[in-house]
This record gives sequence, structure tokens and C-alpha cells, in this order.
Amino acid sequence: MSQKKILVTGASRGIGLELIKQFSDAGHQVLALSRNTERIDALKSKFKQLSAIQTEITTAKGIEAVADFVGKKWGLVDVVIHNAGALLHKPFKETTVEDFIKIYQVNVFAVAELTRKLDAFLAKGSHVVAISSMGGIQGSMKFAGLSAYSSSKGAVITLMELLAEEYKDRGISFNALALGAVQTEMLKEAFPDYEAPVTAADMAQYIMEFGLNGNKLFNGKVLQVSNSTP
Repeated sequence: MSQKKILVTGASRGIGLELIKQFSDAGHQVLALSRNTERIDALKSKFKQLSAIQTEITTAKGIEAVADFVGKKWGLVDVVIHNAGALLHKPFKETTVEDFIKIYQVNVFAVAELTRKLDAFLAKGSHVVAISSMGGIQGSMKFAGLSAYSSSKGAVITLMELLAEEYKDRGISFNALALGAVQTEMLKEAFPDYEAPVTAADMAQYIMEFGLNGNKLFNGKVLQVSNSTP
């Protein structure tokens, strides 16, 4: 397998942390983004080709730092995994406009803006993958208290479909993966009593393979990756 340049957001825990471990272990160059890089930095002695930026991707300054690194160090990006996510479990009648904006800033707006800033570094064969949720799939089972989260995950699916159309002449692929429940710290924080049937490491392995090869078969698609409901 040829070495690829991989960018992963939300890389400090859960699926994101497992992704950077597995991509690095496979010999790829990895740029890990997170507001907290302590766990990532601890891996650098083992994975020499792992880089990290402590940044907030919901800010212009944070995204500019990413574009600056890629422009100066890499010049191009082969795979982008938009993994960073925010989850709110709160009754709709108590959910404010500010709550919606906060969730959408991470789950939709940052995805759009980071992709726009990386435009110059995406080339034919590049693959951009957004991590969505089964809650964002039209017609899927929905759960009370997730109005902001699930609607944002539906929005990012549509965004990937639209970008696939805009970038198809350049040979750049955009897809979304709608994940079912995965046992992560974020899930535990929102649903303390729920035990998911899939580990973060197992899901990361699937996402890694899809990121590297899924664009050979898919573009502008959303794949449902779940063996349970939710």
C-alpha cells in the first residue's frame, strides 16, 4: 500500500484516536486535529509520521492553522476524515437557538469551512469522508432529545452529496458514513446506561479502509454502517 497523507479531525479520543493509531500503524502520514492533543502527543514516540495541531476548527484562526500546515509541510491531502462531532441530549422544548448553533458549528459549519480551506490541496483521487449518524438518515428510527444532533448529521450528509457534484470534474470524491451506536466516551456522556455493540477500534478499522478505498466505488453517497438500532 502506498503511503498517503491523512487528515483526521476530533482525534483525541474515541473513533478519532483509534483512526490515527491505525492509519499511523499502517505507515501513512497523519495530521491529527483536536482541541486537546495530550493523548495524541503521547503517540508520537511510537509513530514518527504522526503530526498534531491543537486547534479549534470552529474558528477561522483554527482552520487557518490547518491550511498553513498542509501548505507548508504536505502540499496535498489524500484523505480527509471529518470525524469531530458534538452531541447534545436535551428535550427539544429546552433546546435553544444557541444550542443548535453550537452543535451545527462543529457538525456542519466546520466541515464546510475546513473543506473549503483545503480546496487547493485536494487533487484527483482525494477522498473526503464525513462521519454522520444513523440519526441523520431520513426514515430511520429517531430518538427523543437529539433534535440538534440528528438534524445536523442529516445536513452534513446532504453537504457531501452537493460537494460530490461540485468536485466531480476534478476527480475528488465526497462520501458520508452514517454510523450506528459505537462505544465511545461521547456516547457514554450522553447515554450513561447504554452499551453499544461496536467498539471504537472496530469502527475505526472500517472507516480507515473506506477512507483509503471507498472512493473507487462511491461518490456522493451515504453508507449506513450499523448492526443495530440505534
